[in-house]
Amino acid sequence: MLNRIEADSIGEKNIDQQAYYGVQTLRAFENFKISGRTINDQMINALAYVKKASAMTNAKVGLLDNKKMKAITEACDEILSGELHEWFIVDPIQGGAGTSMNMNANEVIANRGLELLGHEKGQYQYLHPNDHVNYGQSTNDVIPTAGKIATIFLIDDLIVELKAIQQTLELKAIEFKDILKMGRTQMQDAVPIRLGQEFAAYASAVERDIKRLEYIRQELMVVNLGGTAIGTGINADEEYVKEVVPILAELTELPLVQAVDLVDATQNLDIFTMASAIVKSSAISLSKVANDLRLMSSGPKTGFGEITLPAKQNGSSIMPGKVNPVIPEVVNQVAFNIMGNDTTISLAVESGQLELNAFEPIIFYKLFESISTLTNAINTFNHNCIVGILANQTRCQQLVEHSVGIITALCPHIGYQKAADIAKEAIYTGATVKSLIKRENLLSTESIDIILNPETMTRPGISGKQLLTK
Repeated sequence: MLNRIEADSIGEKNIDQQAYYGVQTLRAFENFKISGRTINDQMINALAYVKKASAMTNAKVGLLDNKKMKAITEACDEILSGELHEWFIVDPIQGGAGTSMNMNANEVIANRGLELLGHEKGQYQYLHPNDHVNYGQSTNDVIPTAGKIATIFLIDDLIVELKAIQQTLELKAIEFKDILKMGRTQMQDAVPIRLGQEFAAYASAVERDIKRLEYIRQELMVVNLGGTAIGTGINADEEYVKEVVPILAELTELPLVQAVDLVDATQNLDIFTMASAIVKSSAISLSKVANDLRLMSSGPKTGFGEITLPAKQNGSSIMPGKVNPVIPEVVNQVAFNIMGNDTTISLAVESGQLELNAFEPIIFYKLFESISTLTNAINTFNHNCIVGILANQTRCQQLVEHSVGIITALCPHIGYQKAADIAKEAIYTGATVKSLIKRENLLSTESIDIILNPETMTRPGISGKQLLTK
């Protein structure tokens, strides 16, 4: 194997001649064998956008010759097309506030740029990772900026899946609009509700999550590129600082703007606390839906049995024929993980000191994981569960008829105390509420049918006066 020798402030190191990374990347690879994973693809692309914008800006203001600029931008374009990603080898959990991540990008772009210029990898006198690719930049403005861009890209995918599952829930609400079932509060019989109303409520919750994500997506457009080390812009040309974010916005086709206070934007990462919280909120909403579906489908013979979920795989290695609600279960587990990630992100954001937060790597690692896993969970929840849900109308009707919960609808017509007495007798004897009302001759059969009509019981009720006029 042919090697080249590269040196940094620590010393010299042998690098595989085929490798596009350099000495600083290799040191990070050896130092931070933590998660066993590599940098998120969207983060790699975001880094390429930042490096391309910086090179173009430096050339525009006369600080980088066009030949070097073209080599850097062409290397970045290759990364954006999906090439060279395998050379981003550093672990996403790393010390140094993301310097290893930034240098991995700098070295890969420099070495590919050297090839495009007709030189060998490692001949940095012609194109240097720090002096040229990282010119006018610091890890401390590159990584937060790239992290925000990557988060926006990931949120876009999440919103697509949320809109898809919202549509499916709305279609199910229409499909189930005439199916009456028992509503439950505190796991006890309450009053009747239509199954379609429950699914419409799920769709409404998802719609709120989409709006929150769209809001935070706009908030993430404010970046600190140009602030360099601590937000003061040291080592960055004044014209470069003015021009770099508009050029980055044009490249990414995102309405990115530079923070008014670059010192604030460099040291404070509260935006990621908010982003994580919104992702967590969405996960919790969907986990609650998953809980409801598991309850309503429980049985199939000894539980609620109000709906049937699509059978996706055997549920037991010992009990033949058992089918478990595996898709809702995985949604629950994703939500649990996201809640844990949110705690990690909160602690990391709080732990910044003075002019910098050194814990951006774990913030992005956990935030990206939360968004990606939630996106995937929603996809499987939608396509492998919700679209195939069937309503067991007969079972729902039986549970309504044998529940004392429907007595609530009769309270305005026979009085609370009489309704309570009938409810107690129904529970004690097993007789239906309807039969006891008829036995007591409290209301006519016609009136009972009107009051206990699914439409009547699942919207604001009719008064006794209205009933007498019918």
